[in-house]
Amino acid sequence: MKIAKYWDKLSKNKVQCKLCPRDCKINENKIGFCRVRKNIKGVLYSLVYGKCISTAIDPIEKKPLFNFMPGTKALSIGTVGCNLKCKHCQNWEISQSEIIEGKNMTPKEIIDMAIKYKCESIAYTYNDPIVFFEFVLDCAKLAKKKGIKNIIVCNGFINQEPLKEWLKYIDAANIDYKGDDEFYRKITIAWLIPVQESIKTIHESKCFLELTNLLIPGLNDSQKQIKKMCDFIHENIGDRVPLHISRFFPYFQLKNIEPTSEKSLLKAKKIAEKIGLKYVYIGNLETEYGENTHCPECGKIVIKRNRFKVLEQNLIENECKFCESVVDVMVD
Repeated sequence: MKIAKYWDKLSKNKVQCKLCPRDCKINENKIGFCRVRKNIKGVLYSLVYGKCISTAIDPIEKKPLFNFMPGTKALSIGTVGCNLKCKHCQNWEISQSEIIEGKNMTPKEIIDMAIKYKCESIAYTYNDPIVFFEFVLDCAKLAKKKGIKNIIVCNGFINQEPLKEWLKYIDAANIDYKGDDEFYRKITIAWLIPVQESIKTIHESKCFLELTNLLIPGLNDSQKQIKKMCDFIHENIGDRVPLHISRFFPYFQLKNIEPTSEKSLLKAKKIAEKIGLKYVYIGNLETEYGENTHCPECGKIVIKRNRFKVLEQNLIENECKFCESVVDVMVD
């Protein structure tokens, strides 16, 4: 355990967590909504500091990050707990776990592991790094000193002050833009505006940003919903932020819904591109067109991929080798 950051003492035995927009008021010996922050004798503690439930070496494209350091490796780590309760969560066994478990690891051990396996970055992922905020922060500070990049794969449902502290050390983020506000309230037990504010704040920082939208049949896949999301992106953070539109597979409490059709994914991609977004990818569906990065000017393939593997690069630093236009890819 470690004393948590971002909380206020309301009384001798009651505290209020200020990490995410829920602002949970927590009585003594009780936990917050995320189930991993506990009031012990009037002090808020993180119960998952250093308790890694999962670690893996992944291609960075699996996060997914396609325009940030393509073809490199990331050390992925996560804990139990989450501050959302998504009915479709694919990692629900750990995100919704009632048991605090995991292998105890120090930030130094995480960085040593990344160095051992020649990972250029560490990705804080699987459940949601918001709920192991303090461990992310300590790992990221040390990784930064060692020249290792830091990545958050995150729901974005976080208050602005802790987010801005994170952004001093985080190099790239993939934020889930799950749907409209009705979808958030019904399916995730959260709400949209804080996520939109996080997206804008990250974009305004030096952190590289990509977005993911998991397209779920009948819940967030209408033309109106897709257009509304893409309009927000275009109007608030421009046309150059990559958007991954991913195929849904039945998980957790939404096992009765069929996987997203290829037709629906293509339709969503076309809507996004018509609005003006330059880098629109299709995820969780093996196609010859969904994973490739195209030059926004000449349209030719500058990064060819298959199943998260980079097969071919046609870039000179971050310029298209065919027309010499700048492509929004960070290669180092």
